[in-house]
Amino acid sequence: MDRLHLINVFVSVVDANGFAGAARKLNISPPAVTRAISELEAHLGVRLLTRTTRVVRVTEAGARYVEDCRRILAELAEADESVSGLHASPRGRLTLTAPALFGALFVTPIVTEYLQRYPEVTASCWFLDRVVNMVDEGVDIGVRIGELPDSSLQAIRVGRVRRVICAAPSYLKRHGAPQTPDDLTAHTIVSASGVTPTPEWRLVENGAPKLVKLQPRMTTTTNDSAVAAAVAGFGLTRLMSYQVAEHVREGRLQVVLSEFETAPLPVHLVHREGRHASQKARAFLDLAIERLRASKALD
Repeated sequence: MDRLHLINVFVSVVDANGFAGAARKLNISPPAVTRAISELEAHLGVRLLTRTTRVVRVTEAGARYVEDCRRILAELAEADESVSGLHASPRGRLTLTAPALFGALFVTPIVTEYLQRYPEVTASCWFLDRVVNMVDEGVDIGVRIGELPDSSLQAIRVGRVRRVICAAPSYLKRHGAPQTPDDLTAHTIVSASGVTPTPEWRLVENGAPKLVKLQPRMTTTTNDSAVAAAVAGFGLTRLMSYQVAEHVREGRLQVVLSEFETAPLPVHLVHREGRHASQKARAFLDLAIERLRASKALD
């Protein structure tokens, strides 16, 4: 029994949604596909596929097994390419994800430098303010801000960021700077959230959590528009420190109530390739780790 052949046939049946499609893909006869699946199921002692006259469905056991089979086949292909020298230079498509503004400010410069170094790679950048399921959506590398849940993803810490409250000096000159969290209720608030109409800012006062409920004058769905409103002197906003770092450095914004901030949030690069990351992913990770850890905005 050639186990590698059997699992290759099994994955092909799942990918093709049928025996005939798998036979065409592998250039073997449909009966040979049927025999291979039967032999594999007999060896494992479980049913991997449910077959009817029209439909082939993966069983619960089969769904788990096919993911392991995909990983095995990918690692074998990677090993073959590595030993034969085909992976001397990164190649292929690399798919990345990051929060929208983080992607624009930090990831885009890294991607362009990476692509200039490796002309045989193309990149697809998903800069979205939602958590992308990297396994289900086929993403190679992502940026995660905050504590990570337990998962099969590999994580590399590259920095940390704070949640900061800030406003333009012109606004603070007109209205004064808040001295305590309770002072915020008397100020004009810009909320970067389209989900919560009455935001609650979580702070720390005297070592204990402090929840401040606010009524924003302006609510926006994008972080960059909240930044723009604050820079224009409209009011106070609360954002991640990296989102306003340049404006603070240039004096367009001023951070207030820093002594009441919650603990900084870690920034990680996450990937799903385990120890045997492809050359294209490894090369990007090496570059991104170096660039992100060197950024003062993430220190």
